[in-house]
Amino acid sequence: MSTLKYTKAHEWVRLDDDGTLTMGISQFAQEQLGDVVYVELPPVGKTVKAGDNLVMVESVKSTGEIKAPVSGTVTAVNDRLAREPETVNADPLGEGWLYKMKPENTTELDAFMDAAGYEAYLASLA
Repeated sequence: MSTLKYTKAHEWVRLDDDGTLTMGISQFAQEQLGDVVYVELPPVGKTVKAGDNLVMVESVKSTGEIKAPVSGTVTAVNDRLAREPETVNADPLGEGWLYKMKPENTTELDAFMDAAGYEAYLASLA
């Protein structure tokens, strides 16, 4: 998906036509987590700064916090994950999205990698 930008923390961000951002975790991240069994999402309306803990993901391997990659206000969450957390594993770049937010400043996205840059980053980790 070429419209996605990636962080070094293995999150993806998509700027939608309405100016909101949709966030999720990368294919690499979900593979590292293993089978996701629980996702705790933030409340709609929560305002965060980049780097704030925002989502808690529990898998059969570990529990981890996902930080907000940019500052803004949460506008929607993927309620499906409460019933079907495994959606994060099945389709992390699509139906397994975590939340949407209205960013304070979209220029924060300039620091993120495109798909080719992210692939190169993953290769550098090996």
